[in-house]
Amino acid sequence: MRQFDLNPLYRSTVGFDRLFNMLDSLGNVEASQPTYPPYNIERTGENAYRITMAVAGFGEADIEIESKENVLTVKGDKKDTAEEQSREVLYRGIAARAFERRFQLADHVEVRGASLENGLLHIELVREIPEAMKPRKIAIGNGTRQIDATVSRPAEARAA
Repeated sequence: MRQFDLNPLYRSTVGFDRLFNMLDSLGNVEASQPTYPPYNIERTGENAYRITMAVAGFGEADIEIESKENVLTVKGDKKDTAEEQSREVLYRGIAARAFERRFQLADHVEVRGASLENGLLHIELVREIPEAMKPRKIAIGNGTRQIDATVSRPAEARAA
């Protein structure tokens, strides 16, 4: 049960819709979040991350990874082959049901690659901040430099 109202924030801000939508959906995450397949999120460097998902029984052809608008979507759908359909399974303990798992990515986080080994899907992520948004050092002058406040005209206007 949610105990806060974000409507005043929607009315008084511009451009923060995605953030408020994420905050708004936090109240019902636990009930709606699937538990299969299990996964880990780990930091592998200052700006590097890895998502590891346990996808035993799935092959590379059975898994689809898509990154769109700061949402990473991993889908798995196992197609039974004719050989697997002809076998009689007495007990099925390895889940091979279809799944879809979504991860909300922060701004400037990009998927660098994915690998599947020993039943674990590893997705490598890196955060790359654009050069224009990185902090820069500003030199402090000694006060002797003056800024010319007059507007200079182009050469054609001066000649006229």
